[in-house]
Amino acid sequence: MDRTFQVDLRGVVDLLSHHLYGSPRVYVRELLQNAVDAITARRSAEPKAPARVRIEPPELTGDGTLRVHDTGIGLTEAQVHELLATIGRSSKRDELGFSRHEFLGQFGIGLLSCFLVADEIRVVTRHADEPTVLWTGWSDGRYAVRLAEPEQARDEPGTTVTLVPRRDADQWLGVPTVTELARLYGGLLPVDIRVGDTPTTAGPPPWPTTPGAPVDRVALHRYAQELLGVVPFDVVPLSVPEAGLTGVAFILPTAVNPAARTGHRVYLKRMLLSEHADGLLPEWAFFAHCVIDAGELRPTASREALYEDALLTSVREALGDQIRGWLVRLAKHDPRRLGEFLQVHHLGVKALAMHDDEMLRLVDQWWPMDTNVGTMTLAEFRQRHGVLRYAASLDEFRQLAAVAAAQDLALVNGGYTYDTELIERLPTVDRSVLIERLEPSDLTTRFEILDSATELALRPFRTAAQRALERLGCEVVIRAYDPVSLPALYLVSRSAAFHDQLVASRDKADELWGGVLDALAATAPPDRPQLVLNHRNPLVRRVTTLADPELVGLAVEALYGQALLLGHHPIRAADAALLNSSFLGLLGRAVPGETRD
Repeated sequence: MDRTFQVDLRGVVDLLSHHLYGSPRVYVRELLQNAVDAITARRSAEPKAPARVRIEPPELTGDGTLRVHDTGIGLTEAQVHELLATIGRSSKRDELGFSRHEFLGQFGIGLLSCFLVADEIRVVTRHADEPTVLWTGWSDGRYAVRLAEPEQARDEPGTTVTLVPRRDADQWLGVPTVTELARLYGGLLPVDIRVGDTPTTAGPPPWPTTPGAPVDRVALHRYAQELLGVVPFDVVPLSVPEAGLTGVAFILPTAVNPAARTGHRVYLKRMLLSEHADGLLPEWAFFAHCVIDAGELRPTASREALYEDALLTSVREALGDQIRGWLVRLAKHDPRRLGEFLQVHHLGVKALAMHDDEMLRLVDQWWPMDTNVGTMTLAEFRQRHGVLRYAASLDEFRQLAAVAAAQDLALVNGGYTYDTELIERLPTVDRSVLIERLEPSDLTTRFEILDSATELALRPFRTAAQRALERLGCEVVIRAYDPVSLPALYLVSRSAAFHDQLVASRDKADELWGGVLDALAATAPPDRPQLVLNHRNPLVRRVTTLADPELVGLAVEALYGQALLLGHHPIRAADAALLNSSFLGLLGRAVPGETRD
């Protein structure tokens, strides 16, 4: 036997009014939405009908209630039953004509939000020549419908909603708060809205509401300063006709955290939906703050955010294209201004360039990169040096920059966010671009190998030096290279760096994972790091002539420590101990005398 669900109406009211909405203040928005929908419905049949909404907070009514009067179409008794007493059913709403896209909300569910601040709601409404109807709802789920008493009857079509406040809701119904909320939510509505005698509407939006219309940048800068507290770097008009969307994107004048998603101010049919709507722009456009009005985007059930659907996805792509087009136009017509923008928001542009060819070309032509031959764009670097040779990390660049320059190798620092990825993506959009990642170990192939006689003479020294560093897993190599002032260079290949990370992880892992990491380390033995001593350096030459094996060990350990520090390499516990012992050992040799207890 089929059974019907048992619905606790009190629980449904509590769910909708206290858990669907983020704040009690939305009750003002819902009341305005209902009033504007009613006015829109009446004007569809009577274009010259008045369009007025009057809000009277308790201070003005004198009886402790809040009232909202509108000159809308009003409801018949049958419509009251259908719209105010039926939750979750839309078919009758469609039949009654309240589901067309011109309307802002859903009358019945929206009215329940008033239970956030009220224990009782009264709706006095009249439709055309029909009698005035009184609907009364209570927060416990009860309601009553009857014809209004003569003294309650309305003289003309429209609706009056009366809220009997909850004991703890007084702060939400005061004149200052209601006025502020009416301005916030309904400031752009094409309806005369007043709290008492105070107007709260500000007229049409300050941005162009038709594509191609002139942009009043002075007014928009003033609007942005009121809204954001800053004068924007620039203003980008926005338009997506299929969504009925117009608006502007304010380009922020200061850097922002890319990980902090920017919320946008969104209006639906000129009613404020949210001051912090998410997902309107692609993630890379974090440098833009949008203010838009849309007629076709769908709100969520609470009408405090945008519903994620195919139309919103299309809008997001279209708005991203328009902001990208602004960047391209800036590069073409005002390169100086583009440079100023990139200094502030380069991360956003580079993030876009990761998957957008047009932005990659823009970064290639205009973004100055750090190189060992000065700051220049990638395009300038290729023009001067041909191959786009780069170091993939900041540490690698610091290790290699000076030595590579001495070998006449120009090198780009690819260690900053997205730089290496963008360099490696360039050949996909321009096949003429040649790139080469410079490995630390590659430098040794460019160093001068000593002649055989010198190599033979240095063999005892190299043996002693290797013995000193063997416990650190480092290989000692002697080469001749520039600059002469650099006595030693510590070079680590990618495989060696990976092995070091593997060992560090193994030391921190439990027994099970330690075994797994040991197995991985055994299957991929790395190239050993190299300490490359510079035979052209006078100090190194003097060290190679030392006859005392102990002094040779101390000197080589000191050169090893200096190479680590100059190359910005991480210092392990063993390295720190070696630095300390070599320093004290050399100091002991330099200061003669007997040690006394």
